[in-house]
Amino acid sequence: MKRLSVILSLVLVASVTFAQGVAFEPDGTLLPQAAAKAKKENKLVFVDCYTQWCGPCKKMARDIFPQEKVGKFMNERFVNVKIDMEASYAEGLSKEWQVSGYPTFIIFNADGKEIGRFMGGSDADGFISRVAEKSAVDAAASSLEERWKQGERGDAFLKEYLASLTATYKRDDANMVAETLLKGKEETFAQDSELAAIFMKHVNNPFASSFIYTAQHPEALKATVGERPVTMKISSVLNNYTKQLFVKQGDGVVLDEAQFAAFQALLRRLGVADADHYRLTVLISAAEKKADYAAYVQFIKEYLATPGLDANDMTLANWAKPFSAPGVDAAAKKEMIEVLRARVADIEAGKRQAQTTIGNMRLSRPTDELLRMIIQTMETGQVPQM
Repeated sequence: MKRLSVILSLVLVASVTFAQGVAFEPDGTLLPQAAAKAKKENKLVFVDCYTQWCGPCKKMARDIFPQEKVGKFMNERFVNVKIDMEASYAEGLSKEWQVSGYPTFIIFNADGKEIGRFMGGSDADGFISRVAEKSAVDAAASSLEERWKQGERGDAFLKEYLASLTATYKRDDANMVAETLLKGKEETFAQDSELAAIFMKHVNNPFASSFIYTAQHPEALKATVGERPVTMKISSVLNNYTKQLFVKQGDGVVLDEAQFAAFQALLRRLGVADADHYRLTVLISAAEKKADYAAYVQFIKEYLATPGLDANDMTLANWAKPFSAPGVDAAAKKEMIEVLRARVADIEAGKRQAQTTIGNMRLSRPTDELLRMIIQTMETGQVPQM
């Protein structure tokens, strides 16, 4: 009996402790279930969009959500949900909700309509204050959205709406509004510092008319914001778009062939000097996703043989990663080893310099040593001593 009492006491203490903090719904709960519960209880829905690797997310879960004052505020007003945005049950939500950083906190009404959001960790008082601010229905934001839906497109309105979307981290919608604001101003926006800044921050669609004009005539924008930022912007938009060419099919992901063809046509239209870089990057990724390692290695070899293109040592190391899995095509693995051996030979002959840094980060060993270790692992299946 005494042991039972102790166990019951521990359970009660655990229950009280849990009740003091934010009471989250069971793992796997999504918005429709939470909204249905919120409607019954006359509450709003609070969603913590997090990932397993996010440091601030862990700090919020460990230090902020368990606090009594946070729990008291949240539990009285919200049905609280935590969603691991990289979990299988949440697939597609980050794109649907335009979540681009973590943690992102979104507040919905009981009909499942978003009414506010904010991003980033904070202390308990700051968190409560931000939740209170964002859970108050923002009539101004709702009005702007409605005016957009009704077709209003004046410059002053578009700038106001863009500022509202930026404040709520709705990147895709902000991109769309920025494209609309710059449409018809392709040849002149670069001379306007405000519009130039909007282009640099928000336009991420390579098919946008403002991007196409800038890629073909970058001089005016370079005069406003500098040569390097414009060069990096064009490269970033094109590189990021290559990741959007893959669509879910069944349990896997496949290349959208029609969109890939359209993208290649766009690259030709823009006269991009390193168009083969984007083409082959997509094909290498597509072959990997299909586990077609014979094609995978052939595209890598084509990349390395194409004049004007170059893959650094760390890129080669990353390309070798799929061959660490058991059962990978032995012939393809052998070809990949030869690719790595050729790079090591070039470094030994002084034709290339081994990397010792990536950006501002110093590597623990030169990349020729890393490549030798990878080769040894691929050949023997054993990771060598560091």
